[in-house]
Amino acid sequence: MDLNTILQILDSTLRLATPLLFACLAGLFSERAGVFDIGLEGKMLAAAFMAASVAYFSGSVWIGLLGGVAASMTLALVHGVASITFRGNQLISGVAINFLAAGITVVVGKDWFEMGGRTPALEGPARFQDIVLPFAGTLRDVPLIGPIYFEVISGHTILVYVGLLAVLVTWWVLFRTRFGLRLRAVGENPESVDTAGVSVVGLRYTAVLICGFLCGLAGVFLSTGLTAGFTNNMSAGRGFIALAALIFAKWRPAYALMACLLFGLLGALENRFQNIDVFGIPIPTQFMQALPYILTVVILAGFVGKAVPPRAGGEPYVKER
Repeated sequence: MDLNTILQILDSTLRLATPLLFACLAGLFSERAGVFDIGLEGKMLAAAFMAASVAYFSGSVWIGLLGGVAASMTLALVHGVASITFRGNQLISGVAINFLAAGITVVVGKDWFEMGGRTPALEGPARFQDIVLPFAGTLRDVPLIGPIYFEVISGHTILVYVGLLAVLVTWWVLFRTRFGLRLRAVGENPESVDTAGVSVVGLRYTAVLICGFLCGLAGVFLSTGLTAGFTNNMSAGRGFIALAALIFAKWRPAYALMACLLFGLLGALENRFQNIDVFGIPIPTQFMQALPYILTVVILAGFVGKAVPPRAGGEPYVKER
């Protein structure tokens, strides 16, 4: 494998890890507050469809971004009402959101575009363009550092860099602010937070809406950054892989970044080497396509160790009178 191939794989790794990273951080906020959310997949899918649709009609990817984020936050609010206000089962609520998004994007897409649920291809200002970072061209010929900076770090859409920045912001918010301390306390011991006069319901709704916002960015990137339009079920299980990455990371932002990069690398290898031979034996394309999902299960089963979720996770809070 030559240097060029390695750089292309690393470049693809960063792109493929970005939607996973947004979704993983989304789940991190929600679950740290004690609200389990397996509806990440559905919110990503709804955001991807709405972002592509609005961007196509308006001709602006930024208006599309607002539409995608709004769709995701709306579903997040539905999950919040069901699981926080009405104290419903959080897992069932998440599954319902996944089913709702999977169905409604197809039905509405067929009605709006008559293209089998797809949107027309996005062009020009209707999709995010790659950004060339300063001095990328100048440093291109510098041994090792130049190609890495030019091929791997530079040349991505703005949401890739926002995703990396979101890791630092998430760490700072959760572990260096009063809000983050209260949010983590709500996920561990909501009674003590309530006793201190802080609204448990308010904090959980805030976490759920932040989750919706970040899931929205993940979906927007899928349809307007990673590709140029929406296709049926384009999230393709990324929401569930993000949940696996969250468990693998043990609910910590820095580990979440490493886990998402690992899963992004698996996806990049699958895209690059769909037809390979091992000791003269051809490996089926279907196996390479399934490899990220297979290794997700293997990693969770053998390498996570004891992952302890927030103690109050999944449990509705009932205020004692």
